Amino acid sequence: MEPKIVFLGTSEATPTAKKGQIAIFLKYMGENLLIDCGEGTQRQMKIAGVSPTSITRIFITHWHGDHILGLPGLIQTLALNNYSHVLKIYGPRGTKRFMGLMLRLFIFKQKLKTEIHEIDKNGKFLDCRDFYMEAYKMKHFTPCLAYRFVEKDKRKIKQGFIKKIPGKLLGQLQKGKSIRYKGKKITSKQATFFKHGKKIVFILDTLYNENCIKAARNADVLISEATFLDSEHSDKARERGHLTAKQTGIIAKKAKVKELYILHISQRYANKKKEQQIVNEAKKQFKKTKLAEDFMRIKV
Repeated sequence: MEPKIVFLGTSEATPTAKKGQIAIFLKYMGENLLIDCGEGTQRQMKIAGVSPTSITRIFITHWHGDHILGLPGLIQTLALNNYSHVLKIYGPRGTKRFMGLMLRLFIFKQKLKTEIHEIDKNGKFLDCRDFYMEAYKMKHFTPCLAYRFVEKDKRKIKQGFIKKIPGKLLGQLQKGKSIRYKGKKITSKQATFFKHGKKIVFILDTLYNENCIKAARNADVLISEATFLDSEHSDKARERGHLTAKQTGIIAKKAKVKELYILHISQRYANKKKEQQIVNEAKKQFKKTKLAEDFMRIKV
């Protein structure tokens, strides 16, 4: 099953009539991951046909309001709907304190079981059966992370062997073991090949830094902010801790990604003509650039 992404919100600091605040839904195997939870995420989920109770894990890039203000309402909804799992929430240094403050600030009649995980180093922090997650520290005005989803490589049976060998023996080959069939030894190397897993990277608020390239290396899909035009407002990007479209394109090029989706564009470029300028500036550095829009769905 290939990873599927739904863009729930693609706006910058404030929502617009057409764009909600940042929230991205990633579905893979039995896991449903939510990356950031901006204001209005629940409504966006309703429109997109995504059930809140399907969420298994939430990943917070940083604790600025436009990336987390949808959390209280979402948690309340899960509690009211008797969410039966333990909600696992991951975030940068300070996440436990901020979650504690949020849970005390709002009145939650129903209780929800949560596990809060703080990440304070670069690299792998979560290892599941079919995928793992890495985090990389970004440069913003508060602890901030980029996330890297990596699907694990899978051993597949070569087509010619599928019809010849019984299912039980095929299972042994998939485990990397040799078998004997009709008096002949067949090794796993002969009968199988590795299908390389997909890589999806989320860089949502940061100044340009080398960890952007480390996080994005060889990604099938890079989803990144591109808040300002470098040609017009590179100074504002530095002042406010954001990437320009040119810088985002450079990251994609240097990291050798396959596709780049840009979002979190400043409202000063709200009209279609200006928005296209952002896309074009990134495309000058990296041709396979697309604009992410609310409710867009992609398969990776």
